[in-house]
Amino acid sequence: MSLKPIALANASAATAAVLWIICSLFVSSMPSMMMDMTGHMLHADLTSQMWTMTMIGFVFGLILWAVTCWITGWLLATFYNKFAS
Repeated sequence: MSLKPIALANASAATAAVLWIICSLFVSSMPSMMMDMTGHMLHADLTSQMWTMTMIGFVFGLILWAVTCWITGWLLATFYNKFAS
């Protein structure tokens, strides 16, 4: 079996974009709950912190995560195909 690197990269980027949008909606609508949850996930006390959600930050994060996941998906498929052969 061979993976298609571009297809996996596109799927990875699309998944990251969808998750970023959902997470951003949660942060915008429930900032204190999301900060508390993030603190639990990081084993940190973030109660004195605040979220800063701007449109430029949202777009920059969306692009950055999508590109990072695209590269990761492409590398994963490429390495898989190399090691599986």
